[in-house]
Amino acid sequence: MAVAQDFSFSTVRVEGTQRIEPGTVASLAAIERGQALTAGEVNAALQRVQNSGLFETVEFIPQGGTLLIRVVEYPTINRINIEGNRRLDDDRLLPVLQSQSRRVYSPATAEADARRLAEVYGAGGRLAATVTPRIIRQPDNRVDLVFEVTEGRVVENERIAFVGNQAFSDRRLRGVIDTKQAGFLRQLIQRDTLVPERLAFDRQLLTDFYRSRGYVDFEVVDITSEVTRERDGNILTVQVREGQQYRFGTVTAASEVPGLDAAPFGRSIRARTGRTYTPEALDETIARMETEASRQGFDFVRVDPRITRNPADGTIDVAFTLVRGQRVFVERIDISGNQTTLDRVVRRQFTSVEGDPFNPREIRESAARIRALGFFSNAQVDSRPGSSPDQVIVDVNLEEQPTGAFSFGVSFARQSGAAFAVSFSERNFLGRGQTLRLDVTTGVDNAEASVTFVEPSLLGRDLEFRFDGSYRETTDSEFVPYDTSRINIEPSLAFPVGENSRLSLSAFVRSDSIKGIEPDASAIIAADEGDVLTFGLGYTYTFDTRRSGFDPNSGVLVRFGQQFAAGDTSYVRTSALASAETRVLGDEVTLRATLEGGAVNMLDGDSRITDRFFPSSSTFRGFDRRGVGPRDLATGDALGGNYFAVARLEADFPLGIPEEYGISGGVFYDIGSVWGLDNTDGGIAGGSPVDDSLLTRQVVGVSLFWTTPLGPLRFNFTRALELEDYDNEQTFDFTISTRF
Repeated sequence: MAVAQDFSFSTVRVEGTQRIEPGTVASLAAIERGQALTAGEVNAALQRVQNSGLFETVEFIPQGGTLLIRVVEYPTINRINIEGNRRLDDDRLLPVLQSQSRRVYSPATAEADARRLAEVYGAGGRLAATVTPRIIRQPDNRVDLVFEVTEGRVVENERIAFVGNQAFSDRRLRGVIDTKQAGFLRQLIQRDTLVPERLAFDRQLLTDFYRSRGYVDFEVVDITSEVTRERDGNILTVQVREGQQYRFGTVTAASEVPGLDAAPFGRSIRARTGRTYTPEALDETIARMETEASRQGFDFVRVDPRITRNPADGTIDVAFTLVRGQRVFVERIDISGNQTTLDRVVRRQFTSVEGDPFNPREIRESAARIRALGFFSNAQVDSRPGSSPDQVIVDVNLEEQPTGAFSFGVSFARQSGAAFAVSFSERNFLGRGQTLRLDVTTGVDNAEASVTFVEPSLLGRDLEFRFDGSYRETTDSEFVPYDTSRINIEPSLAFPVGENSRLSLSAFVRSDSIKGIEPDASAIIAADEGDVLTFGLGYTYTFDTRRSGFDPNSGVLVRFGQQFAAGDTSYVRTSALASAETRVLGDEVTLRATLEGGAVNMLDGDSRITDRFFPSSSTFRGFDRRGVGPRDLATGDALGGNYFAVARLEADFPLGIPEEYGISGGVFYDIGSVWGLDNTDGGIAGGSPVDDSLLTRQVVGVSLFWTTPLGPLRFNFTRALELEDYDNEQTFDFTISTRF
């Protein structure tokens, strides 16, 4: 019969310690003197010492009534090196390490550091990167810790495919998500590698995209990644379930709050019967109804949208019901992480302040406004219980990002030659949320300098103050037979007058000089020689719906403005623009229509050439800046017109080229005219013949769009269908592409 061995030690002796006190080892073992111990209890004591992470080896040696604990301490890290890293330098890799010089070496920590380094490489697409920690023994129980890196090749997303999508093509959906396929610009595009953390964001982007188009049951079933046979690329497959598209059915307003009549709230409903069902229409209606309830003096009223689906006819009935919400107040708003940006810049994005009723919807909208500032790489807004059940604390955690830019560029135009431009801009000047921009451009025949300052929240209100100042001069050239200089100072105030509309009021002081006129120039231009000082007031009304919705498929922009000038000349200058855009054919094709025009109506004297209209090549495509409009037929000088009107119709569409190349196409048709002069003879009887008639020009063209890391480029190839003999046609144009 075997009998379990018992141990009893009256003395514990420790050998091998150098930095660590022997008493520390004995306390870790926790062996009571003179107490009977089983073999299992002795082994448990050994494990406690071993698991402390302080010792490389541990031995328990019973010697009668004495327990000898012999240890070998882990060495101290002398220095840390990373070898084999060519793509990423030490400054990028060392901060992720937990191991540190002059600290005790831990194999577990070193292995964890190796995994962290591999993850850094994996985030950059080098999924095959391996990192091996090794130690080099040094005297005095020290080691050098070396991480040997094998970087491997970048594993890029060779293809992103979708399964289950019927309403929208793979091409359209690839344009929605943040992960991109690899293209020939793969060295510059950093989104063509597989980053697992980005996939969750892509799921949300796809969900928002579909639901904003009425697919309320949409879900991303699965996202799988498969490495190619050559192990140099990923094939990403996204499986989706679209579900049925819904439209709004019956939409009503009701009230469960005593004394609150629902009838007036019907005017606040933006969800209309027959329109595509979208969460944005719900949120907009809820916001308007809750604001109306607050205006009537009913606090803590919430709108509960009660939804009834009708799959048979693809409609959703919504009953917006006013209910009494929980009485909860905002105790305080805590802001952290904003080292440069002042607290007040963040706080003014909140419609709620301390002591106001807590409204989760308003907090979400405030968070969206904070992110839209563009000052922060990350902005998290959360709420937590306050000091009492009816109090809530709102936490705002921010990570700032650079907001300044300095650029230098070179451009070339046929009429003005080469030009050099230097620009400085800061979107968060001194952390106050202000914008400061300085631009200097100089060319062969012209020079310009401008300064812009914008305070978006004057006096803490939604009141934008803007100051624009500029100086421009041009010299006699092949296309302009005179010199000009202009100084313009224009402060303005802008404020909202509706949900999607703003009104800007401005004042201006302008000094114009025309001199150095060529002897053979038109008499009409010669009559404008001299200096003129004008001042006046102006306004601009803007209605803009392009910002509404997620990845919107339609939008409208209307802008109308006038300037009333007095001084050496008096006139009313009017400009107007109306534009609409929509997507069709599964969001693949974008249709856009724009009507733009302007008029200068003189109140005293004749208009000067510096005040008349010379539509640019982007306003009226197919012609040089001075290539269309009234002209002195004898001298060939362009005179500009008091009036212009242009209609632009265009369509943008894919060309079948893989979208990772960023190339798409378009066609357009422009029709318009520039006409009208006050002075057609320059004050000289029988002067040169002048044509200032209202004569239409028509242009058709094709466009090539190329999205590059330098910006969206647009190449226009045009042909005039209708023009005059003296017009200057421009069959090719290269510009930075902008939306309407």
